[in-house]
Amino acid sequence: MEYTRRYKELNAQFKLGIDTHLSDSNIDIRYFSFQSLHKKEENENMFRDANDENIGENSSFLYPVFMPGGCQKADNAILLLHGLNERNWNKYLTWAEYLCTNTGKPVILFPIAFHMNRSPLSWSNPWDLQNILQLRRQQNGEDRSLSLANVALSERICDKPYRFYSSGRQSINDLSSLFKQIKDGKQELFNKKAHIDIFAYSIGAFLAEITMMTNPLKLFSDSKLFLFCGGGIFSSMVGQSRSIMDKKAFQMLYDYYLTHFTKTVKSATKTDNMFESFNCMISSERDKSKREHFFNRLGNKLKGISLLNDKVMTFQGIPEALGVKCASNRFTRLDFSFSYTHENPFPVGTLYDSTEVDNGFNKVFSEIADFFR
Repeated sequence: MEYTRRYKELNAQFKLGIDTHLSDSNIDIRYFSFQSLHKKEENENMFRDANDENIGENSSFLYPVFMPGGCQKADNAILLLHGLNERNWNKYLTWAEYLCTNTGKPVILFPIAFHMNRSPLSWSNPWDLQNILQLRRQQNGEDRSLSLANVALSERICDKPYRFYSSGRQSINDLSSLFKQIKDGKQELFNKKAHIDIFAYSIGAFLAEITMMTNPLKLFSDSKLFLFCGGGIFSSMVGQSRSIMDKKAFQMLYDYYLTHFTKTVKSATKTDNMFESFNCMISSERDKSKREHFFNRLGNKLKGISLLNDKVMTFQGIPEALGVKCASNRFTRLDFSFSYTHENPFPVGTLYDSTEVDNGFNKVFSEIADFFR
């Protein structure tokens, strides 16, 4: 794929909510509605957030599916999970098209709770965010990590760091509902008992690991999982970034989950398998043998790529999560000749050599497509 050229073409064609046949491609983008149902037991505990429950965009939304042209119903699918604090699908369009084209399988782009089109437009509108930005600047002093891009998430995390966990719970419940719809033959693009694999990037990788570990209703037992720029233990993540969250929010999030989370939850509500799976991914010493046994048992159903200059999700956290042997056997470490970041692994623009970026993209995604064929 001429990635840099195709990136611009797809972003010009993509219109959220409008079914589209992609030019110069045998792929259709189809949209489907989804209703997220809050679990009763979560709404009754001390962490209930009525304001969040009233955000209609998070409860009722659309998700796009990249579908091979001419395919009426499919027996397989790839679920694509995105990164933290993202509000649009721009960078994922080429990813989805490549995987759809080179595997022949539909690719489902599913938004995590309170992300993408599951968040109010005001969270990404610079005019609406100016007052919050100024207030945080007054409170936090000279913090170069503070930006318009991360101020909404930073404010929400500082207000209630528990949201990181509760939104993850909602996302796992949503994914379970989606998988059940598909496997029960209630999603029109897929045959009953369709097989679904997962490609997960960044915080989506963290979510996917916990989802597969929890395995609600055994819906994820046969899924393969590819992790890109993610997969590490929580304590190794560096979320302080102008694209993700500011310094104060990251420090509060880190402190809450490493110090207070476990005892707070256990004193307030019943724990379950989802809590146990999440909690064991916070630091390497928590349920180490159980966690490493799970990932080792996945065997060749697990694979990943880590980028050498990734400063947000470093490779160091992967053996801490999976175990040294599993990480060594299942992960590839790559580097590129061009300048890149975790948030933007394949940059597009006049500052970058398009041929080098194209080659880097194709190197990564050819390996991912091979895994899913």
